[in-house]
Amino acid sequence: MSDRRPVSIGRKAAYGFGSVAFGVKSNGFDYFFLIFYSQVMGVSAYLVSLALMIALIVDALSDPLIGYLSDNTRSRWGRRHPFMYAAAIPASVAYYFVWNPPAGLEGDALFPYIVTLAILVRTLITVYEIPSSSLVAEMSDDYDERTSMLSYRYFFGWTGGTLMGAFATIFILVPTATISNGMFNVEGHGQVGGIAATVIFLAIMISALGTHKMIPDLKPPPPARQMSVGLIYREVFETLASRSFLALFLAALFGAVASGVSTTLSFYFSTFFWGFTTEQIGLISLSVVISALMAFFISPAISKRLGKKRGAITIGLMAFTVAPAPIFLRLLGLMPENGDPALFPLVLSIIVVDVALIIAYQTLSASMIADLVEEAEIKTQRRNEGVFFASVTFVRKVTQGIGAAVAGVLLTISQFPVGATPDQVPESVLTTFGWLYVPVIFGLWMIMIACLSLYSVDRKKHEANLETLAQRS
Repeated sequence: MSDRRPVSIGRKAAYGFGSVAFGVKSNGFDYFFLIFYSQVMGVSAYLVSLALMIALIVDALSDPLIGYLSDNTRSRWGRRHPFMYAAAIPASVAYYFVWNPPAGLEGDALFPYIVTLAILVRTLITVYEIPSSSLVAEMSDDYDERTSMLSYRYFFGWTGGTLMGAFATIFILVPTATISNGMFNVEGHGQVGGIAATVIFLAIMISALGTHKMIPDLKPPPPARQMSVGLIYREVFETLASRSFLALFLAALFGAVASGVSTTLSFYFSTFFWGFTTEQIGLISLSVVISALMAFFISPAISKRLGKKRGAITIGLMAFTVAPAPIFLRLLGLMPENGDPALFPLVLSIIVVDVALIIAYQTLSASMIADLVEEAEIKTQRRNEGVFFASVTFVRKVTQGIGAAVAGVLLTISQFPVGATPDQVPESVLTTFGWLYVPVIFGLWMIMIACLSLYSVDRKKHEANLETLAQRS
């Protein structure tokens, strides 16, 4: 059992609030980047997509290196905080310039600019995010407290990005006397970029300063030694060589593919399959805040009652069975027709509960990663929190594009018309589209859940690992 004092609510909140930076960046890149540069700034859509892909690959490849470096950094500010402070200004400035390109550059001439800025933003946020998220395994070694801390992190990450996007579309990206659609408001995007950059800076600094006083109580770095590329790779693979890590690695892989499929096709289902209006789709987006709040309370309770592995599998089975259920029921003729007043409240309610369960699953999975640190430390004599968190992040980023590609294949097989409005898509196409989607997405989710069965660090084993390390010290 741990003899460390519990982490205060204030420090949990400071740790969690740091994920707002990641949430704001992700919301901007996922929902606004493509339309801003392709539709507003006139860059070819394929070049914008290429820029995002290049940035994603560079960012993913940097993850393990940043994780390893933060594990082995020696400074009076500990292993993590130097990276957090160092990233604050560059990350926020780079994000500002993403949405404020230089005057005189337009169209495809912007390609080198957006590639450079996309790489900078992604990499700089990673320089902050991996060391910051890794703090959970240092701030507490308590089995349940780690889940509690991560529930703060996922709550702020999901709500921060959602509220930033909602604020932008409701208050800034609005029609003007000369612009009928606010999404085409160039000055508006620039203003959003400035506000979002400020939020990113504040989130990073509040989190870093709010956890700064804990530095003397955090884990020390390993002894100084001569480093080499060969040693780095050898130690990384040595650290990750465990069945439990393989379980989480494979689960993250299939989960990332499934997320890519569902995220890419969410607009198609909301607009074409269900026939929802723009306002209704906006409400679905805002409902994430309610889901995140529900998950904030669900995750710690499940961890205490069922344990992390059993809880993640149980919640995962619930969440990923519920997710495709409305589509499956529509295909069977058991859902209200489009336009029925009962349809939107019904689908919205299901989405709110389902997303809450998904966030709770993600929280438990992240807490399971933290518990691998002590198991690896017994074997390697090293603390490698950064390597573990970076490796799972790495696989999610690398496989993200696979999900989008699978989504494209489903659209192609179902012969979904390009450039069609909702009333131009035949019912037979939507039916084929639904029947293709349900088994694919359900199968990917279930493979992900099955992979978790290989994970073996439960509460009893975690406490035994802590006892072993205590006897060594």
